Amino acid sequence: MSDHEPRAAYTELADQEMRSLRVRYCRLRTAGGEPVAELEVLSFQLRFGAVAVAAEGIGGVETQPEFRRQGHMSRLLRQALAGMAQRVDVAFVSNGIEGVYEQFGFIGAVAEGHLVIPVRNVEQAAGDDLGTAVPGIRSSSPADLPAMIRMYNTAHAQRPWTHARHPGWNRLIPQATWKPGSQTLVLQTDGAAAGYAVLQGRAFGDPLGSLTVDELVAENAAGARPLLMAIARLCWKRRLSEFTVREPADSLTGRVARHMGCTYQQRYPPSGGMMAAVLNRSSLLRKLEPELRRRAAAQQSDKAYDKAFDALRRGDLFPDDKALIRLLLGYWSTDDAYVHGMSVPERYRDPPAPAPPPDQTPASKIHLDLTQSY
Repeated sequence: MSDHEPRAAYTELADQEMRSLRVRYCRLRTAGGEPVAELEVLSFQLRFGAVAVAAEGIGGVETQPEFRRQGHMSRLLRQALAGMAQRVDVAFVSNGIEGVYEQFGFIGAVAEGHLVIPVRNVEQAAGDDLGTAVPGIRSSSPADLPAMIRMYNTAHAQRPWTHARHPGWNRLIPQATWKPGSQTLVLQTDGAAAGYAVLQGRAFGDPLGSLTVDELVAENAAGARPLLMAIARLCWKRRLSEFTVREPADSLTGRVARHMGCTYQQRYPPSGGMMAAVLNRSSLLRKLEPELRRRAAAQQSDKAYDKAFDALRRGDLFPDDKALIRLLLGYWSTDDAYVHGMSVPERYRDPPAPAPPPDQTPASKIHLDLTQSY
């Protein structure tokens, strides 16, 4: 925008709702009310292991074509983030544009992974004919949502990056013109829902050359198997040889799929993707202190833990917030941090251990273990 053009005004419209989450609309408009740029800020509870904290995520970022490449989006993001820092301690972007969000403090913090399961492997493991219906499987109804929320929260109770879903949660995609919405299968056992699978929404007319499951959660392995069988049957009807499930390899679904025979594909994008930013380091770590103590309790004395935690909160230990968020979310281990140039002051390391056998590499532990595997 030139010096002769009016400066766009920043506004926020708070306390709105979008598919069961609270949303705040942040906008830039000209003096005449013409839209310049806008974005959405969603509010949710996000887990860092066994502790969930209030967080906000940025989405729907857009600048009107005639106002692009004039710095409006940078200004909008900075003002929105300043407001977010007054409400929460951590921010997220689910699909960050490569090479853009790093300048605002964000860093890729979640690896993108999914299971690829051959239909034939499911059929062989189940020992059933895919031409027959799977007992107990039915389509979902709104009445199933409370059970689905409970099963999801139970399954991911200690998994970083997952949302703690509130009782009114409903992010399923509704049916609309040219879009059938989310297709959800439910496993019913003894009159109650015991598992569910949410298939990726698509548009009417899309080619049926693939099938992706966004969520597959069950109360136990005996519930996961028939759900995988029902999805394999859908693939058999469409003449597909495999399907994708967006669940971690160490989840219950992942373990059942691995037993049947599957591939786990994981991607660590150099930029963009699932990104996070620390807004208030000290406040965030105070809220996560019970989780960090849980991770370290089996290894360290309280005195050593308190010393390391205070150093972490002050920034003496792992001062780079981008490295910190990767450690907290399990994207990095401390060894990964060392490879990328991070160091731990000697006073926060354990005393030297006895020399290992010649075929082993010595390892040094820090007093505060941020990287427990899930």
